[in-house]
Amino acid sequence: MCDTCGCNITPGNRHLVEVGGKLSHDKEGRAAVDVLHGLLDENDRQAAHNREHLARHGVLAVNLMSSPGAGKTALLEATITALGDELRIGVIEGDLETENDAERIRAHGVAAVQITTGSACHLDAHMVHDALHHIDLGSLDLLFIENVGNLVCPASFDLGHHRNVVLLSTTEGDDKPAKYPVMFRAADLMLLSKSDLLPVLDDFSPGQAEKNLRALANPAPVLQLSARRGIGMDAWLDWLRQESAARREAASKLRPAPKVSGVLKS
Repeated sequence: MCDTCGCNITPGNRHLVEVGGKLSHDKEGRAAVDVLHGLLDENDRQAAHNREHLARHGVLAVNLMSSPGAGKTALLEATITALGDELRIGVIEGDLETENDAERIRAHGVAAVQITTGSACHLDAHMVHDALHHIDLGSLDLLFIENVGNLVCPASFDLGHHRNVVLLSTTEGDDKPAKYPVMFRAADLMLLSKSDLLPVLDDFSPGQAEKNLRALANPAPVLQLSARRGIGMDAWLDWLRQESAARREAASKLRPAPKVSGVLKS
């Protein structure tokens, strides 16, 4: 967590360090080292609560992370088009300012809640919790959380999600997993986006990108796709189907069996 860029205190957790807050130390609510540890602890507690809430409804929550412009929103649009009649989808959008991405999602008939983070370069569990209050989880199978475009801080914050998906655009360079190990080490799936540009890019090797991921001891699957061209989407959609089905099955085991004449069904 960065101590200088302002990302350690967000609109979601600011109440913890302000005067009277659980972690306040002085009138200005300055964040000392122990306060920073406290913020992460409070974030993890809130994330666990978010995850329990999602689990009760059998909703799969996917945290999408990447640098700005890697194609997260375009991927969401293509995914909604492909799965909109099969899985009920909702989206939480994170950006420093504007509702541009949320408006793009809403244009596809999908509910989208925009979180504007101000100076914070990531989402945290508190902000996601507030957004969940504006979403009917009972009407969803799949919730995407599009994190703020940034290859550093988002990986350090548990949001209460189930899976991390990291996009690496072919225009960025195949060395990014080596340069940003925290982000790529956290990935449950790495998507090589804008793969339709590979024929005209002589400085990006999918094999080298995967090699750099494996050097982090991360066995996550690596898929190539182009949301704009529809290339490689089938494998991505199948991954979502499988993860969503597993989440629904887990949720069914949490629900008590209905009573019949005072006796629980087995």
